[in-house]
Parts: sequence; C-alpha cells; structure tokens
Amino acid sequence: MRNAAMVLGIIGGVIGMFVGLFGYGWTSLVDRQPDVATIFGNFDNPGLVRFVSVVAPVLAIAGGAMAKMRALWGGVLLILSALLMQQAFTFNTATMFPIVMAGLAGILAIAAGKPDEPKSHF
Repeated sequence: MRNAAMVLGIIGGVIGMFVGLFGYGWTSLVDRQPDVATIFGNFDNPGLVRFVSVVAPVLAIAGGAMAKMRALWGGVLLILSALLMQQAFTFNTATMFPIVMAGLAGILAIAAGKPDEPKSHF
C-alpha cells in the first residue's frame, strides 16, 4: 500500500504541476490584460489559485516521496494537497486526475499502518 501511495502521489503531483502552471499563468495573464477576463472569465480568488498552484503539487510530490518511510506524514500531506487543489480549482475534467490520485494516495498511506514496513505509525 505504501508503494501505491508513493507512485500515485508523485504522479498526481506531476499532473498537478501542469494544472498549477495553467492556473498561475492564467491569473498572471488576467492581471496584465484585464480584457481577457471579460471575454473568458477569471478565478474567484486569484491569490488562492496562485498559492495553490505552487504549494499543492509540491505537497503531493513530497507526500508521495514520504509515503514509504513515514506513511502518516506523507498521507496527511497528500490529503492536504488534494483538498487545496479542490478548493482552488474545483473538481473538473482538468483537475480530476491530480485530485483523485493525491486523495487516494493519502488514504492508502494512512491506511498502511503495519503491512509494508516493520515500523508502523499506529
């Protein structure tokens, strides 16, 4: 379970980086060219989107990397990453894979109390 959490967390973080690049780039474009927002729209909270665009993928990758040795800490980071991405970007076709992968990886990491390693967090 810890290996699955590690792989899902890292893949979810990498996909989340692409979503974050788009989110950060879109808010920057709207700041520089306000006419774009009138045509295509903007995020409700651009500051939150910029923060989450950087932090959430890093949390997912770090949580996935930690899931093997420190499953509880890694699981908490992965679930926090999924919640942040859902809050900033909402659940849609572009964000469904990183949110679901990070969330599932977090659940798997927390559920892996004893099976994989002799050192458990329970």
